[in-house]
Amino acid sequence: MLRKALKILAYFILAILILLVVLLKPVDFTPYFETDYYTETQLRYDSLTQSIRTENGAVSIGLSKVNLTPTLHGDSNDAASGKFIGIPLSGYGGREDVAQGVHDSIYVKSVALKVGNRTLVIVGSDLLIMPPDVSKKVSERAKTELGLDRSDLLLSATHTHSSIGAWSEGYIGESFNGPYNPDATDWIAQQVFESISLAIQDLKPGSIGMGSLPISHFMRNRLVGEKGKIDPDFMLIQLQQKDGKKALIGSYNAHATTLGGSNLEVSGDYPGYWQRKVEESDFDLAIFLAGSVGSHSYRNAEGEEFEKTKYLGEALADSVQAYLPTIWMKDSISVRSMTLEIDLPEFQFRITDGLRLRPFWAKKLFPDVGTVYLQATRLDSLVWGTTPSDFSGETTIGYKHTAGAKDMQAMVTSFNGAYTGYIIPCKYHHLEGYEPRLMNWFGPSYNSMINDLMGTMLEEIAEP
Repeated sequence: MLRKALKILAYFILAILILLVVLLKPVDFTPYFETDYYTETQLRYDSLTQSIRTENGAVSIGLSKVNLTPTLHGDSNDAASGKFIGIPLSGYGGREDVAQGVHDSIYVKSVALKVGNRTLVIVGSDLLIMPPDVSKKVSERAKTELGLDRSDLLLSATHTHSSIGAWSEGYIGESFNGPYNPDATDWIAQQVFESISLAIQDLKPGSIGMGSLPISHFMRNRLVGEKGKIDPDFMLIQLQQKDGKKALIGSYNAHATTLGGSNLEVSGDYPGYWQRKVEESDFDLAIFLAGSVGSHSYRNAEGEEFEKTKYLGEALADSVQAYLPTIWMKDSISVRSMTLEIDLPEFQFRITDGLRLRPFWAKKLFPDVGTVYLQATRLDSLVWGTTPSDFSGETTIGYKHTAGAKDMQAMVTSFNGAYTGYIIPCKYHHLEGYEPRLMNWFGPSYNSMINDLMGTMLEEIAEP
């Protein structure tokens, strides 16, 4: 009997070992500058730098605001009108029901900015991220119908965790967004494109000014607490048409998670309250862009549930409005920008610190991340990077120091139309937890490549 039991145990151990070999492989720590994906990306970057041009001249500005609020509890799904039988909310795993109501309306808002022969459209959306499929559909229509390239679109989201879900396939995508529904993607893409189109049609001569206000009272480092750093700056772009219409773009680095996974009402979270409070003053349009939200969360928000959400959003709005008179408006500026397509490494979804799921299996779990771009844009004295990720505010601090040495300001926003997980400082790679383990999809070399490329691009577009 003992011999038989040992034989069974040996077969069991062998089966486990074979299974582990089939499922797992070591994490790849090859430096990014020795990889094929970096080589291809660098060749593309070198070519791109030869074609960058600076436009100088008068500013024209166009504004738009399009409702993105879904109609709930319909008899059928209708992407054209945004009616749904049931639509899940996006942002938290484990939500077991669809949205039960609308607490506050959500929107897509755009600012078209033209200087000389260069037209850029800044798009803010009350969404968790700008979904990759939405970005693709919008880019195709913008090219065909408006003559705009992907490089002309600066996309972002507020990162509210209480907005429309159902726009992502794959086990991981559906875990955070609910069951996939292509009508949700079509509805969002339709409204985003309409917002871009209306902003282009509204272009009129105007003026623009930039500023930043440090607000550390409402922000904390959620990854390592007091051992880490925060980027507390509320970045601002103020715009005004000569006929009087005004807009304010704001970017802050605290996660929009004042509402937890138990909330089942559509809401823009604290960025929605910030936007409404600003628009109740003398602004026609307020756009919130999620900044470098990786590792950064809110703190000191008073009250429970929506009381807390309202307190944070309106307190930030009050602080910003007190600062606005110091912003110097200009009707003529310099614009310089570049958009770099990034080649990706294999998935490095780690099971332990040194072992990862083989890419074949990881690809079956994850949604399509989309075509990945880094973008860098200079608007006069502001250099601005957009990223396909939750980008870490700790990394952005270094870019700000570099820009400050040139009498410029820098900011980085997240969720620019693809999604590759969290991009964090490499010193945190070996930590366990949500950001460095579960949401670090492509490994330490990808993190360092993106961080270095983003810094290089910001320095490049800061040149005259």
